[in-house]
Amino acid sequence: MLLVDTSVWVEAFRKAGRWRLETAFELDEAVTCLPVVQEVLQGFADERAFRIAREAMLALPIVESPLSVGLVEEAVALYRSARRVGLTVRSGVDCLIAACALRHGLTVLHHDRDFDGLARVSSLNVREALP
Repeated sequence: MLLVDTSVWVEAFRKAGRWRLETAFELDEAVTCLPVVQEVLQGFADERAFRIAREAMLALPIVESPLSVGLVEEAVALYRSARRVGLTVRSGVDCLIAACALRHGLTVLHHDRDFDGLARVSSLNVREALP
């Protein structure tokens, strides 16, 4: 199963995206988490597009809902582990997404270098979505 990161959804929802969603993964292997839903939906200015995206995002299976203190602590630990080896994670939300994936044994499908760094300091499985 794949936890599809915001970076992939942003490309999918763009009008002139560089690739087609169905070439990256099978929809029935995708799950999401609330931090991804928030990041994706907050980017829509057009109300109609927002409603369509909201319906699509909330139709996916959602892991870690509600978010727990334990998950937040795991995200903090990931961030701190990266810092200890000299990696700066640009988004704390990426640590939450990675913690969700780790808890559920999911691979993060992404186009965001933060996940490659987090995979170097943890057992996180990652797959780059764009060649």
